[in-house]
Amino acid sequence: MKPIRALTIAGSDSGGGAGIQADLKTFAAFGIHGMSVITAITAQNTVSVTAIHDVPLDIIKAQIEAVVEDIGVDIVKTGMLHKEEVINLVADKILEYQLPVVVDPVMVAKSGAKLLRDDAINALIEKLLPLAIVVTPNRMEAEVLANMKIESLNDAEIAAKKIAEFGPQAVVVKGGHLLTNGKVVDILYYKGEVKRYFGERLDSDTTHGTGCCFASAIAALLAKGLSVDEAVECAKNFVFYSIKFGFHVGRGKGPVNPMAKLINDSERYFVIKNIKEAIKLLEANSNVKKLIPESQSNLVFSLPYAISIEDVAAIPGRIVKFDSGVKASMPPEFGASSHVAKTILTAMKHNSSIRAGMNIKYSEEIIEACKKIGLSISYYDRKLEPPEIKSVEGLSTAWGAEQAIRSIGKVPDVIYHTGDYGKEPMITILGKTAIDVVKIVIKLAEMI
Repeated sequence: MKPIRALTIAGSDSGGGAGIQADLKTFAAFGIHGMSVITAITAQNTVSVTAIHDVPLDIIKAQIEAVVEDIGVDIVKTGMLHKEEVINLVADKILEYQLPVVVDPVMVAKSGAKLLRDDAINALIEKLLPLAIVVTPNRMEAEVLANMKIESLNDAEIAAKKIAEFGPQAVVVKGGHLLTNGKVVDILYYKGEVKRYFGERLDSDTTHGTGCCFASAIAALLAKGLSVDEAVECAKNFVFYSIKFGFHVGRGKGPVNPMAKLINDSERYFVIKNIKEAIKLLEANSNVKKLIPESQSNLVFSLPYAISIEDVAAIPGRIVKFDSGVKASMPPEFGASSHVAKTILTAMKHNSSIRAGMNIKYSEEIIEACKKIGLSISYYDRKLEPPEIKSVEGLSTAWGAEQAIRSIGKVPDVIYHTGDYGKEPMITILGKTAIDVVKIVIKLAEMI
């Protein structure tokens, strides 16, 4: 099967967060063969760009020709081109080989360093933008290209239309600096129509490389056959994951993690397999039925980069007890738990390695057994639950887990509560995998 071939023409980021490095990670995340033409070498980290070395024009030209004439290129993404001569060369080669291109008009780094000379802006507008399928300026870049201030969504739409007059098929004014009711809004102008893409604003310091990741994702998705508006929407979701689960390294803006969603997808088989093996251990031990509460138990195991209960696998119908032991009602699947899943999602915010949990019945005897085997324990009081939490189904366990974690300053092995009016007391055992949790549950069952 012939792979899709994507070429990034951009600068190298020695910190690995943006530029060529971010582009190649993004291509890999979409299962695409990534290739590179390096236009500049930057000495760069999360705080600043300390030096820029421009690659000679003949070397840039040779890189493009070497890749195109042997391997072939299905789509190009351009990033940092730095100066007029480089833009002219790249535009000429794209035109010569008739290559589809997504243009990220990289002008300024997150640190504030200029990555495009002022005298190169006209070349970008006149030579490269007319060749683009999509151009992806942020607000500040769009202000330069459209020669106007952008202070509202309406301004962003006007700017997108002005930039489109230079010849690109579509313009996306990125919404990292455009907020409406706390939401980030990307503006797409395509085929004479404006679309607004709303998304959650992440309070995160892992945003280095966001623009590179976004433009590369659009390029990859276009090469895979998506329409422009579909590619923009999917790329926006992809970047959300990449920022939310970015790497907290360095003293400044940490790099995004373009591999987060790929890692999640690759873990799905392991998560389901681990729960199935854990269930076999439970079903093989007749003592476990003594720990099943009246409301039954569930066993959950989360993907490493989980956002919602849809990223947490569990047993539909729960784990039930009968005369000779316990039985899982159905095979595990994602999104099958609410209460235990929300406890784990809360725990993961504080310790990402704690991804599994199982609820069992509460008794003082079981808590004493937990202490005997050296488990760390924390408690929360459901009687103190705020009315606004109590009134919404499903918020209680997340609230309770948060209280229990904060009270001891870490994620414990055991969280419990002693119930409330109409609410059964409960213990939740937490661990790194479903098997780890089940081994603890079995040990407790054999002690009771």
